[in-house]
Amino acid sequence: MPFAAAIHRHAEDHPHAPAFRIEGRVFTFGELAHIAGALAKAFDDLAGRAGHRSALGDRARLIALEAGNHPLFAAAFLAATNGGNCVALIDPHLPEATRKTMRDRLSPDLIISANSDGLTLHAPANGETRSFHASDDAEHAPLAIGDDSEPFLVVFTSGTTGTPKAIIRNRGSWRRSLATGERFFGIDRNTRTFAPGPLAHGLTLYALAEVLVAGAEFIGAAHFEANRAISIIETEKVQRLVLVPTMLRRLCTAATGRPQTSVTQITVAGAKLTTSDRARAALAFPRADIIEYYGASELGFISVATKTDTASATAVGRAFPGVTLSVRDDKGREMPTGETGTIFVDSALISDGYVGTADGAGFRRLGELATVGDLGFLGEDGTLHLLGRAGGMVLSGGNNIYPQEVEAVLIADASVHAALVLGLDHPDLGSELVAVIELEGSDFDRETLYRHLAAHLPRYKHPRRIWLCGKIPMTQSGKVAAGTLRQWIADGNDALERLD
Repeated sequence: MPFAAAIHRHAEDHPHAPAFRIEGRVFTFGELAHIAGALAKAFDDLAGRAGHRSALGDRARLIALEAGNHPLFAAAFLAATNGGNCVALIDPHLPEATRKTMRDRLSPDLIISANSDGLTLHAPANGETRSFHASDDAEHAPLAIGDDSEPFLVVFTSGTTGTPKAIIRNRGSWRRSLATGERFFGIDRNTRTFAPGPLAHGLTLYALAEVLVAGAEFIGAAHFEANRAISIIETEKVQRLVLVPTMLRRLCTAATGRPQTSVTQITVAGAKLTTSDRARAALAFPRADIIEYYGASELGFISVATKTDTASATAVGRAFPGVTLSVRDDKGREMPTGETGTIFVDSALISDGYVGTADGAGFRRLGELATVGDLGFLGEDGTLHLLGRAGGMVLSGGNNIYPQEVEAVLIADASVHAALVLGLDHPDLGSELVAVIELEGSDFDRETLYRHLAAHLPRYKHPRRIWLCGKIPMTQSGKVAAGTLRQWIADGNDALERLD
């Protein structure tokens, strides 16, 4: 069902049911539809008379939503995806120079940003700026439903150079994705979901959309803090969590001695869980089933893993329903089972690609198939094994090494909480494999870690140097801040302690 149509149906059928809760503010479905309609009218009034100036041309009005996890985010997202509109999500926590690059690349028709408890609406074409505050008497109109082929969503992903690339999805692929996810994850009106990540990023945004379409309540947070998140889970009797692994690990620590029995499902994406992660989650959330999925903004869902699937440092489950997996060589020929190549998918969830020119890497098509350049292999039972991304491989002493494989082995050790593996220039080896690790606790023995590496990896894949970091820096989306750590190594930053 189209996004707007689902919201209108829920607003009519149960207008007083909670839809979006964040930082103490609760919006019912009736309120959400009303505010979104008022915002859509404000967008039309501000930019409706001007011609399209964005990178999308006449395909749709492009609205840049740069509000972050603001109480009016859900209503603004609905209005910005109103029929005839396409929303581009920009994370306000990114450096201003990066955000300016994003805006310059897209040249949006409108820019929406947070302004205390309201929003600021800016039309670059004429320089006009207005403030918007939610009110019961605001003039509004029903949201319009666009065609399947119409642009719907632009999100950003980093390129191989670190420059963000804009990915565009049409309404049809988004609608099919929501319908597939609703069936697979079993979401209904009674599934109260807590997703404390950034709403400008795919995992949390998709959780918001799928929950609202199902007519259920979505709970967000201005920022993630584990102890506060546990309090929200307890107080609101949350049934479902949507998280990246780093968040889950920190929630498990915060829940020590206070198991959360209301949670029955945990959806995880963004990186792979270890056996230790699952064991700790079983103690913190004893009634919860954990579902991991591997996907990409360009491709949608790719594979999914549950507790019954093959467990290994590289296994990421089997093909998501409706998705066909294929591993191919650099000439496009299908690889035999067990042999490494580029992972391709065939599904109805694939994006339209990038807006404008990209960096020559990432998303590309091979007939009906598409890839983002991830490397891996398929097992005999159909399990997909993920090894890393083309261009991320380290060539050390003539050996090809995929850092993600080594990271997965490090994190599988009970003493390691997080890890980053990378290659540094070396005069003899070409690249030297090194690692930065954050420990799980104070009970650490380096010899035990070395034995763990020896048991799971050949010697040439062992990091030649390892640094300990008290707290590895993370991005807003909960991933390791690789650029920061690489700079710390180069600078000899005191935040790192060499493990000899």
